[in-house]
Amino acid sequence: MNLMDPTAKYLIGIGLLLIFAGILWQLGVFNYIKLGRLPGDIIIERESTKIYIPIVTCLVLSALMSLVSLLFRK
Repeated sequence: MNLMDPTAKYLIGIGLLLIFAGILWQLGVFNYIKLGRLPGDIIIERESTKIYIPIVTCLVLSALMSLVSLLFRK
């Protein structure tokens, strides 16, 4: 007997994953990952401004999210 809508199950699962990731982040588990400082990310520093354009970081995150999405579809 299925009491819960599949969409609700997915949302609860995503929420639990986010809570778990937030706890790990707070504990410092992700400190060794320098995701925002990959080679290819553009950093422009002037006297009073700093511009950061994370091109490679966005590409890596997009590829990872596409891979996860592909795995969940099957």
